[in-house]
Amino acid sequence: MNDTPLRPGLLRRLAAVGYDFLLLLSVWFLASFLILPFTHGEAVDTSNWWFKLYLLVVTFLFYAWFWTHGGQTLGMRAWRMKLLTEDRKTIGWGRAALRFSVAGLSWGAFGLGWLWMLWDRDQNTWHDTLSRSRMFMTPKPDKKKK
Repeated sequence: MNDTPLRPGLLRRLAAVGYDFLLLLSVWFLASFLILPFTHGEAVDTSNWWFKLYLLVVTFLFYAWFWTHGGQTLGMRAWRMKLLTEDRKTIGWGRAALRFSVAGLSWGAFGLGWLWMLWDRDQNTWHDTLSRSRMFMTPKPDKKKK
């Protein structure tokens, strides 16, 4: 039997990102709702950089909390993936912050940081490599016999 853990491919990882984005939209909606008392019920101007920073912090907390508490966002769980350190431990907040920052740069470089995994022999993205964390496949759940 092969001891090498399976690594999720690009399409599986992007599918999990898509799932997580739908959930993140609802988190942004709630976060925006929570600041309405401070704006006297008025919508925040989208050019307000404080609001953009606030949503960035909310986004980081969303991902980092899942990553540091079990290594799986809901999208990752649905697509049977788990984020762990190279020695298969849950990542900490510092590593989560580095991963989140580099993932943003990966997207900002027209997705090149994500596409990098197509050429990397270990299928690592920029944010995998720089944060010294890895995506692993999780086993399929056992189907209960009747």
